[in-house]
Amino acid sequence: MANKEYKKPSDKEIKEMLSEISYKVTQENGTERPHTHEYDQNFEEGIYVDIVSGEPLFSSTDKYDAGCGWPSFTRPINKEMVKEKKDFSHLMIRTEVRSSIADSHLGHVFSDGPRDQGGLRYCINGASLRFIPKDKMVEEGYEEYLVLF
Repeated sequence: MANKEYKKPSDKEIKEMLSEISYKVTQENGTERPHTHEYDQNFEEGIYVDIVSGEPLFSSTDKYDAGCGWPSFTRPINKEMVKEKKDFSHLMIRTEVRSSIADSHLGHVFSDGPRDQGGLRYCINGASLRFIPKDKMVEEGYEEYLVLF
């Protein structure tokens, strides 16, 4: 499904292109404070891509307001674009979500999402994402994902 080639830039390039919080989240497994990122309340049509590599991750059609303070989705666009791994940090057992190609830390997936949509809540740091509005998807090379709308 991917016409574009996605790759992880060098660490030097990543440091130059990302804000401090985006670098901390994606490269150092950090977490932004809840209710601080504009994407938490963004419900415009479009897709969310990895801020590091541009790989498509989530669609606004699967986004919902979970009330947790971070952008939440019921599923990724393509399960192969995200990888999950056990996270035992902070004295908890959680499932971390990372982008497949850039290996960016995105957030975590929990089983308390909407039951009628599979029951998952992908709780994602806005700082790990870049939003591509539906009307800019062709211009940005993501036209193949217009079928989602």
